[in-house]
Amino acid sequence: MKSRIILTAAAVAVTAAFLPSCGPGRKIDSVRRQELAASIALSRNEIEEERKVIAVTRRDTLTVKDEDGKDVLIMKAVRDEASGEMVATDVLDAAVITARFRNVAERNGRIDLRFEVIVPSSMQDSRWQLRFYPDMYVLEDSLRLESVIITGEDYRRQQLRGYQLYDRFLSSIITDTTRFVDIRNLEIFIKRNIPELYRYKTDTSYVQESEFLSHYGVSEQDAIEHYTNTFAKSLNQRRKDRVGVMFSKYVKAPILTEGIRLDTVIRSLDGDFVYHYTQTIRTRPKLRKVDIVLSGDIYEQDQRLYSMARSAPLTFYISSLSAFADGTERYLSRIVERRASANTACYVDFESGKADVDPRMGNNREELSRIRGNIFELLSNPTYELDSIVIAASASPEGAQKANDVLSERRAGAVARYFEDYIRHYRDSVRRHAALTVTVDDSGREKLGRERIDIPDIPFRSRSNGENWEMLSFLVDQDSLLTPGDVRSYMKHLEQKDLDQREVALSREPYYRHLREKLYPRLRTVRFDFFLHRRGMHKDTVHTTVLDTAYMNGVKALKERNYEKALTLLREYKDFNTAIAYVSLDYNASAMAILQELERTPQVNYMLALLYARNEDDQNAVQCYLDACRQDRSYVFRGNLDPEIYVLIQRYGLNKSEEI
Repeated sequence: MKSRIILTAAAVAVTAAFLPSCGPGRKIDSVRRQELAASIALSRNEIEEERKVIAVTRRDTLTVKDEDGKDVLIMKAVRDEASGEMVATDVLDAAVITARFRNVAERNGRIDLRFEVIVPSSMQDSRWQLRFYPDMYVLEDSLRLESVIITGEDYRRQQLRGYQLYDRFLSSIITDTTRFVDIRNLEIFIKRNIPELYRYKTDTSYVQESEFLSHYGVSEQDAIEHYTNTFAKSLNQRRKDRVGVMFSKYVKAPILTEGIRLDTVIRSLDGDFVYHYTQTIRTRPKLRKVDIVLSGDIYEQDQRLYSMARSAPLTFYISSLSAFADGTERYLSRIVERRASANTACYVDFESGKADVDPRMGNNREELSRIRGNIFELLSNPTYELDSIVIAASASPEGAQKANDVLSERRAGAVARYFEDYIRHYRDSVRRHAALTVTVDDSGREKLGRERIDIPDIPFRSRSNGENWEMLSFLVDQDSLLTPGDVRSYMKHLEQKDLDQREVALSREPYYRHLREKLYPRLRTVRFDFFLHRRGMHKDTVHTTVLDTAYMNGVKALKERNYEKALTLLREYKDFNTAIAYVSLDYNASAMAILQELERTPQVNYMLALLYARNEDDQNAVQCYLDACRQDRSYVFRGNLDPEIYVLIQRYGLNKSEEI
């Protein structure tokens, strides 16, 4: 788990340095005997800062209303032991912080866990390295956080010495292979025995290996190997092969770089070492607390001398405003209509001038199958019952308008008969495959029968939609192959009211062939309108309520601490849950605007107290908090979980029975 790191490291002088005569053996024995360990504690800096905030002087007294509406003075004061009087004070006590738990607030889906790793001086030695491992426990999961390493000066010096020896070994490895070749004698050999080759010494001409071999009877590689010091080359290779072994030999304790929060070198051993650790985590559903446990080891070079016992857990209790989410179901009013309708269109190819339905033509098989599927779904729908189906066919503009009207009506009738036959065969098939039933009459005799399944007779009505000029205009406008001039010309022809004359005029245009071949076939559509009614419903309309699923999804996101999603779903409702989403995202002004308009329930008063506290308005914050506690005593204890309210409780000594 990675997080933004806001870290400081400091050494705090607490105890005296060790005597010089105390050797490492005696010291580790002392550590073991005393079972010494580092510890983790709440961040003292953070707690001191919180105490300062609590003690800040803004007002010595507050005037709030009690349950009867009377003014009550709340003093930010303490009782003087000598006189017994209440006096104002800003004194901070110097008590040592020993608590093992802390309440932390979630902000914008994240939680900052701050604690200190405290290493006593008696565990430190210049020859040691201390490795500490914070483990975080969240719900059923555990995660090892980044380690804190404290390295003694002598230990680091030995580490660096090992790296120096290893670097010296690496520098002894020869990387230039020409250093193993006796270049001088190789040149003398070539000059004496192959003068033709020697002239290439100052010539940049390229000679292929095969050409070199055919001229001189010896390969270039053979000549080089003859004058290569194979012993030195072999020795160098052995060095290369031992790189890993030599690293382990020289570098006994490598310097770690991965998974480390801190690796610091201690040069002075005169006090405890305190490291301020911050870990940021994202919240998750059901997250109520987080435990941090510290363990560790002491190393001297590569030897582990001592393992530290695991510390007692440091517990952070998570305060989340999502706990205030109101899960009450929300409903919407709906008017339910008895009747309903649906429609779809299919493209059925017909032979020119004919109305017979041929499943083998074009894409007819796929289109008819799709419509059969639609009808089957409606017949088996548990909510609606199919009343009737209206089929209307459209035609393309070629030919006479009256003839096209008649043709489209005949085609609609042919499609209607096709599907009437389908429903009839479907009904017969369902009845044939109905389950057998056994009934017993009054005389006790058994009678076999079949389960009664009613498939209603669906009336089909067919009609003509004539020439489909509306669809043609849409297709022309969308066609990328037509030029802007073609489109303007087509639109001009639409001014002709006589459809036959319009078609004749279009036929003279150069783009008409494109219209007829590419666009006209798409105009021969068959539209299906399905008319239905709700089963068992007799009134035309019924007023009812349905669950507002969008709102409930927003509440669910709020409880799961997905505040961005919750706000997106809840923003328009402007209710208490919307305000929680705003507060959780630190949109305090928007939350305040909503809460001030709501009824002052305990939840609303508490949330207002939190917002007033964020705005440093102690007067209204205390008043709203006390009102919430009077309405619901659980808020007396809830206030200790939210830092803003806790500051008020401490500053003004709230939650005393006589004040509530």
